[in-house]
Amino acid sequence: MNESILPELLFPCEYPVKVIGKDEDDFYEFVLELVTRHAPELSPADFSSRRSGGGKYLSVSVSFIAQSRDQVNGLYKELGQHKRVIIAL
Repeated sequence: MNESILPELLFPCEYPVKVIGKDEDDFYEFVLELVTRHAPELSPADFSSRRSGGGKYLSVSVSFIAQSRDQVNGLYKELGQHKRVIIAL
């Protein structure tokens, strides 16, 4: 990822994340566990989810207080390594 094209963020800051994947039984829990490894202060109540119109996909959203660019980059790196994740915004 070319950091020169990323918007400048002043940390700490509120950072929203949305992860989309196939609506499988444990996708929500998978995302919750992965994200909380990078933002351990989050609880399950902080997350929300929404099924696609056809019911094939699930989006899981959360906002957290990001402490650094390294924290955000680490989260997106791990999200990008999983075949279950179609897109992470």
